[in-house]
Amino acid sequence: MKVAVLGMGLLGAEVALRLKHQGYEVIGWNRGAERAESARRRGLNLASNVWEAIEAADLTLLLLSDAQAIHTTLFKPGETQSLAGRILIQMGTIAPDESQEIAERVSTAGGAYLEAPVLGSLPEARDGRLILMAGGDPDLYARCLPVFRALSRDPHLIGPVGQGAVLKLAMNQLIAGLTATFALSLGLVRREGIAVETFMELLRASALYAQTFDKKLARYLAHDYGMANFPLKHLHKDVVLFRRVAEASGLDVRLIAAIESGCREAEARGFAEADYSALYESLAPPRADG
Repeated sequence: MKVAVLGMGLLGAEVALRLKHQGYEVIGWNRGAERAESARRRGLNLASNVWEAIEAADLTLLLLSDAQAIHTTLFKPGETQSLAGRILIQMGTIAPDESQEIAERVSTAGGAYLEAPVLGSLPEARDGRLILMAGGDPDLYARCLPVFRALSRDPHLIGPVGQGAVLKLAMNQLIAGLTATFALSLGLVRREGIAVETFMELLRASALYAQTFDKKLARYLAHDYGMANFPLKHLHKDVVLFRRVAEASGLDVRLIAAIESGCREAEARGFAEADYSALYESLAPPRADG
């Protein structure tokens, strides 16, 4: 089976390499030349244009940055007929209504669509341990299951198109919430002169502990957020999407709106491309008095 991967960003490139290592013939494509060249240096075969990739493959994975990038890539006037008979699988984080709209446009063009967003970072992608949450037709899901099992040990079909997207937003809201609340607790501990290791020792022994606290601790202590697997700007985008969807569902979004504000301030401080844990810099900023 030949698989096209559209989007050679951090996760897209790792997904493409994982599939290649699992024996799939992979053809990639990226809008920007820099990441395309980086993917070539890592041994991936790249198409010269998006339609070359789609038409050469049995199915196409979309690992593009957002819904607008998908529309710009796939739905240029006069080109959507190339989707006829094609299978497209959307794997990024977008809103459920955005996923449903894309599904409708793909169907109108004669193609088939699944959403299959994933939770996990680069190590999980390399090892085939992504958490995959699909939404769409069960028969189409079954046809795509071998590819999903190459990327995820236990892929799940959640329901119709839109429900996989909702679940992914719910998961990413937890990333934001855990990051924000831990940043505040750590910030208070440090401000009041309590040893960080004392705090962490007690936290690790409690039901409050999450592995991400230790995973990101060194970044907070060193104020070093480089080498991002998941940049702050992407978390910010997902927080905005969650707030919009949750508000439409009648939920109280004041907490997530506050985290959104913190993301926006951290980006204004120059951390947009940094690891998302740089949210700490807006929630627990250095004191003006030093």
